[in-house]
Amino acid sequence: MRAPYPPEPERAAEVRRRFGDEARSARPDLATLCLLVGAAADGGLDEAGMDAAQIELDRLAGELPYAPGDPSAWAQALADVLGGRCGFHGSAADYERLDSSLLHEVLRRRRGLPILLSVVWIEVARRAGAPVHGVALPGHFVVGFGPLEQQVLADPFDGGRLLSAADAELLVAGATGAAMHPSMLTPADPLEVVLRVLNNIRAWAAARPERSDVALWAVELSLLLPSHPARLRYERASLLVQRGEFLRGAEELDAYADVVADVDETAAERVRGQARAARALLN
Repeated sequence: MRAPYPPEPERAAEVRRRFGDEARSARPDLATLCLLVGAAADGGLDEAGMDAAQIELDRLAGELPYAPGDPSAWAQALADVLGGRCGFHGSAADYERLDSSLLHEVLRRRRGLPILLSVVWIEVARRAGAPVHGVALPGHFVVGFGPLEQQVLADPFDGGRLLSAADAELLVAGATGAAMHPSMLTPADPLEVVLRVLNNIRAWAAARPERSDVALWAVELSLLLPSHPARLRYERASLLVQRGEFLRGAEELDAYADVVADVDETAAERVRGQARAARALLN
């Protein structure tokens, strides 16, 4: 299967506008933001397709038993329905696919990266009234149920397997080589989740220089989030130059240099040199 390709410019601009509006709203909706990421990636995802994905999340929520009990019971119910009956899970091969980061495709294939499978768990559980949140462990996103003092963790990538404290520590140690800190278990808000989704997409594209189109729209969506790393502006400028948009890239490099100059004039001058080099490519 070919990787999805972005929509036409008019549709892409509309998706970016709606993404920015949702990200700046008082209560950003995680499913809506992830579906807009999907629409930025896949020109085949129209409004009807986005509505169908929301309806599928509603349908899956209806498969859960009514108020199964404490956080452990909720976690087990999600594992039984989504991981067991519906077959949502992940594998190593999913890291090689762009559609593993797109919510509408994860709902269709029932495969994906840990964070997108966690989005499915969160959105289905939330609709059913569960006390649920995302937990951004380093290198492996999972789902938490209940308040922190009673938190129960589940790993949607492994079909919803319930995690002991030792299991969580092993996941963190495997990703970072360091011990787990309690702060790693705090709930992740929707914008943090979406930025991490976009980071994964940027990493996928970085390994595939021929898909600089994907890297560019992922950076541009990231820049629409109220809080994002300033260096993303440099990344966007570099991508524009890479794609042959030398003048726009040079202008972005100069703008980034102006920001950097307040803290590191040497680095700023290096970036200005890159801007001059980009303009020279026009001659």
